[in-house]
Amino acid sequence: MRARLAVWSLLALLSAGGWADEMPEAVAEASAAAASAASAPAAPAASASAAAEGEAAAPDEEALPPEDEAPAVNPRDPYERLNRQVFEFNDKLDVHVLKPVAETYQKVVPSMVRTGVSNVLGNLGDVWSTVNQLLQGKMGNTLEMTMRVLTNTFFGMGGLFDQATELGMERRSEDFGQTLGRWGVPPGPYIVLPLLGPSDARDTLATPVDLYASLDTQLTSGTSATMGVSVLKVVNTRANLLGASQLLNEVALDRYSFLRDAYLARRRSQVYDGNPPDDDETP
Repeated sequence: MRARLAVWSLLALLSAGGWADEMPEAVAEASAAAASAASAPAAPAASASAAAEGEAAAPDEEALPPEDEAPAVNPRDPYERLNRQVFEFNDKLDVHVLKPVAETYQKVVPSMVRTGVSNVLGNLGDVWSTVNQLLQGKMGNTLEMTMRVLTNTFFGMGGLFDQATELGMERRSEDFGQTLGRWGVPPGPYIVLPLLGPSDARDTLATPVDLYASLDTQLTSGTSATMGVSVLKVVNTRANLLGASQLLNEVALDRYSFLRDAYLARRRSQVYDGNPPDDDETP
């Protein structure tokens, strides 16, 4: 459990932009938790013997489930069989294309340049986050995000340097899917999209809006730079997640289930600004 919590914390840090500073501690915690789980003492022999005797005493008909009994369907993931197939396709694409390119990018491009790229792309993304803050009626966050964008644009050389964070203006990322959730649109079933990865019905409808309305798309629309900027965003994001994907492979027994549950829990938390209600009704 601690290992999974460490990965969850790591993913949250990645989305908040603090991955570079906290990555070593998160990796160390997850590794220690995994090692502790591996070295845990086995159950007492007496208990094992008692369990074995109990199973032996039970009738064969009760020990085995009926052959025609179908596996339980996760209500949040009714299309799991199809989703797993898409997940495998995305995973193979990542292993053979995205990850090697991201590793080369990380090795060839200096750290300072990569940080600058992340800052510029983050500043452009903050503009759309500001719009969504306004659409959600969060006037305080809208004002803070507006000041953040202006600070990084004018005093951070177009966002190359993240001056706003140093001044205490935290990044509060929002997208159109969160805006829909804010106004009561339910998430619907979990969906794995080709190339884009984890999503749900609500976010699937919101994704085209996010892609079209993002400032980098608007600035490069109709120019030869459109494809280049899109590729740069994907490669830069994947390079930032190299450490997280390695940790995930080490601690997750079923990567599909782990990523699904993490995605759904994180999106629910984001819609409620980190304070989701205790009930099971997810907006």
